[in-house]
Amino acid sequence: MTESWLNKVNWSADGLVPAIAQDAATGRVLMVAWMDREALRRTVETGEAIYWSRSRKKLWHKGEESGHTQKVKEIRIDCDADVVLLQVEQSGGIACHTGRESCFYSKLENGEWVATDAVLKNPDEIYKK
Repeated sequence: MTESWLNKVNWSADGLVPAIAQDAATGRVLMVAWMDREALRRTVETGEAIYWSRSRKKLWHKGEESGHTQKVKEIRIDCDADVVLLQVEQSGGIACHTGRESCFYSKLENGEWVATDAVLKNPDEIYKK
């Protein structure tokens, strides 16, 4: 497969594009991460989400430590070609490093951020370092 489709992405000055991971079954937004060309190319090749970790400055196969991988069902791009949407099947039902289903577990209520989603698994049990 030719990779000319990668050239259609409107990469930022630092070569990245935001990537939204959405549960393919429920539509819930699970997380937002970053991808570079290699991450997006490898995501397409492997069928599993691979991101660029800005803090670690390296490719990050989602679930490489936790086992909570994301099987990619569909990839879309927005009208400006500067955001990627991955519709995924989330292994273990946990996308967030805090042990929750989604990274978007806090809701603004009366001027305060309130955690509204339960921790499904203690992060100490997920990340045994």
